[in-house]
Amino acid sequence: MNTPPLDALPLETLRRRSSTKWRSYPHDVIPMFVAETDFALAEPITRALHEAVEIGDTGYTPPQPGVAEAFVGFARRRWGWDVEPERVRWTGDVMMGVVELLRATVNPGDRVVVNPPVYPPFFDTVAEAGAVVEEVPLRDTGAGWELDLAGIEAALATGARAVLLCNPHNPTGTVHSRDSLRQLADVAARYGAVVISDEIHGPLAAADTPFTPFLSVSTAAAAVGYAVTSASKAYNLAGLKCAVMVTASDATTATVRALPWEVEWRTGLFGALSSVAAFSADSDAWLDGLLARLELNRRLLAALLAKHLPRARYRMPQAGFLAWIDVSDYGWGDDPADRVREGAGVALHHGPFFGTQGIGHVRLNFGCGPDVLREAVERIGAFARATAPLAQVSERPTRQ
Repeated sequence: MNTPPLDALPLETLRRRSSTKWRSYPHDVIPMFVAETDFALAEPITRALHEAVEIGDTGYTPPQPGVAEAFVGFARRRWGWDVEPERVRWTGDVMMGVVELLRATVNPGDRVVVNPPVYPPFFDTVAEAGAVVEEVPLRDTGAGWELDLAGIEAALATGARAVLLCNPHNPTGTVHSRDSLRQLADVAARYGAVVISDEIHGPLAAADTPFTPFLSVSTAAAAVGYAVTSASKAYNLAGLKCAVMVTASDATTATVRALPWEVEWRTGLFGALSSVAAFSADSDAWLDGLLARLELNRRLLAALLAKHLPRARYRMPQAGFLAWIDVSDYGWGDDPADRVREGAGVALHHGPFFGTQGIGHVRLNFGCGPDVLREAVERIGAFARATAPLAQVSERPTRQ
């Protein structure tokens, strides 16, 4: 049975929100930069939070908030992945979990592989852990992106100690294949390295590209890997602070259990309550409705770009609600987002923040209603036409 797509909340309602997306720019700017979505919460989440507020349940997160059991059920239903609940721990958010795992598994000054263009906090998190970023960019195959396994192996062979994996990948929306993940695990095991996999976009994989949890691909992955994920991206819960750290071997589980107690205490009670509700089967229909809307929107965006920005290069993402778009042919400079915001009144994320591979690119959030998406692209298209004479004489931004 086909699930009806979710409808976004009205703009007048969204503008009452106090989050980053809606308080960073004036109301005449369409905000499509940060990864927040424009839908009402899943009803089980709303019910859990309402009840907590009604009874003043605003204290500390309990020792066993039910997050592990809820995640285990979600992983089994959605991905066919059997996770042992005792191998699931929780913390405030995914990047918090990542930095603590890096601190526990690499030494200061060690090199950590990242695959740009990649979520900007990856660079900061490695530095926060006292390590050094080693860039091994994704390979552009002409039809999509994939891990450069030879490049990763070369980095590990010369001393890099960890791979910080984005699975599915942000900003490209790439869902890494089971085979590439298996090969990555084998390479990491060969050189005694670890793989820390940020899997926050996993629940948002499109039906034609199923998500594969890294820890599930092989015994080698179970031995070298850590997964960190959250309900926050799919269910729009970033402000409530809850993520899970998942392991699949005795050694990696012991590493997580040895983390300071404060890592777990950073979990917000509302984050735990909402995560339990999100991961429950009662919220599956809502998630299916979100995926149906995102499927329509990623295709709508392709049609809108073809009509209004025909020189832009866009590949429909295989997961998530973020579009990685090369607009360098329009001559808007290395960081086109500023020009687009000033000239079109649309706020997009800055491509170069994702690495030098993002020069001339923008990231657009299409987790919104189709009317908002349509207006945003039409505005950018009008700006492109107005600046066309300048673009024709401008040099194309360098990719060096």
